[in-house]
Amino acid sequence: MYLTTPRNHIVALDGSTGEVRWKYTHKMATDVLCCGAHNRGLAAGYGRLYEITADGRLIAVDRHSGKLVWDVPVVDPATGAADAPRQVQNMGDLPKEETSQWSRFAGNMAPLVYDGLVIVGTTGAGYSNVFRDEDDTARAAFGRSGPRSGMRAFISAYDADSGRLVWRWYSTKDHGWEGSFVSQTSMGDALDRDLDAERANAEKFRDAWKRGGGSISSSPALDPALGLLYFGTGNAAPYADLYRPGDNLYTSSLVALDVRTGQLRWFHQVTPHDVWGYDLASSPMLIDVPTSEGKVPGVALVTKSGWMYFFNRITGEVIRRSDGFVPQTSLFKRAKDAQGVLAVPGEAGGANWPPIAFSGETGWAYVGGSHYPSRFTLELDEKGNKVNVLSFPKDVETYGTLSAIDPATGKLAWQERISRPFSGGVTTSAGGLVFMGEADGHFTARDSRTGKLLWRFQTGAGVDAPPVVYERNGMEYLVVAAGGNKLFNIASGDAVIAFGLPDESCE
Repeated sequence: MYLTTPRNHIVALDGSTGEVRWKYTHKMATDVLCCGAHNRGLAAGYGRLYEITADGRLIAVDRHSGKLVWDVPVVDPATGAADAPRQVQNMGDLPKEETSQWSRFAGNMAPLVYDGLVIVGTTGAGYSNVFRDEDDTARAAFGRSGPRSGMRAFISAYDADSGRLVWRWYSTKDHGWEGSFVSQTSMGDALDRDLDAERANAEKFRDAWKRGGGSISSSPALDPALGLLYFGTGNAAPYADLYRPGDNLYTSSLVALDVRTGQLRWFHQVTPHDVWGYDLASSPMLIDVPTSEGKVPGVALVTKSGWMYFFNRITGEVIRRSDGFVPQTSLFKRAKDAQGVLAVPGEAGGANWPPIAFSGETGWAYVGGSHYPSRFTLELDEKGNKVNVLSFPKDVETYGTLSAIDPATGKLAWQERISRPFSGGVTTSAGGLVFMGEADGHFTARDSRTGKLLWRFQTGAGVDAPPVVYERNGMEYLVVAAGGNKLFNIASGDAVIAFGLPDESCE
């Protein structure tokens, strides 16, 4: 079993005993990090392990020895350094003073390996933000950005043997990224946009796509039969949205590319002109979706706005959208003044990067969600420019949810509330169980049909990673890492815990 630690170190463990087989120590090229030193995993193939690092490199190590095979730069993590008067090395150590126009590139997704290619995306492109700790009502505020803040994200394919770049696709459209200046989403949700002001600014900021954001945070899904790669993109940049008029294609979208060439096959923008952080950070899931005309090859994706979408994975058409799995009020409303608007879910709410799961026994999807409101305000900076500011109020209730969603109807089959916003991942087993970790340190098993809590274990730290299930020598193992999350005040730890699943689980 292979796992990554902060700062991109790799550890190989015996899958039966937990004994350390080898360790790889990554030498960071810089301490200027966009999004913390965390990592979301490795990919294995061709006798190697592949990892994209927080300092913007793609590495390959021998899976048997841990020796470095090759190391290539993906991005310059210090790109945009001139815009940042201070260096933030870890998002958990937020400075109390302002750090304006902060923009960095990074990589933390688990790569995808297929047909001689290693595919990775970049993140940090949408972070054109300020971090501050003003008073007792706001833990941190994001979003004070200038006209040229943000970066242009991309996804790339590299040769698995040599590390040579094969293709690259950018998640902001260079020609026509303004789109049609739509007044609503494809599902008919009204968007609170100042379209007259956007159109008036369109020519002035015609080149905004060059720093338009659209981070790719999580691993793509792959349909080998169709040869298509599916992934979600992040919000547009900068947060000061009058500097990026239009729909900002292809940000906050589900995208399908030809896996061998990187050519765009289709895209569906879920949140046009996203000023709320209602993007698509989680990995898509490929399932067959029931319809009145039979099952359709589908791709399912959850969003920070609190819905699960089911698409036809051949055409990109929406089959249906689920009921909301977290409270939803003031959706797509923009701040008009310093009083602002409380958005529910907020920028860190709904469904973020944690993986979702599916059970072939129930035919349901299982989604961890967060009720985590944000406040958006419109303020003036020291130069008199209008800026959008995002904060997380402390005086508002927050919690998490675990929902079972029926793809055939979009209805919630059941939902259970958990004590804190969700930040781990969900895994199902053939024994009718749903496993998940919680921010309070509990690792739990629930009945997949009813949501009933069957078992729980206190790990001693916040479970901020998805569990995995595997079989070795006739024994089924369930493994989870409990490391916490400093940014969201989740207790830190350093444990990897393995459980054995007997034939009669959770007795």
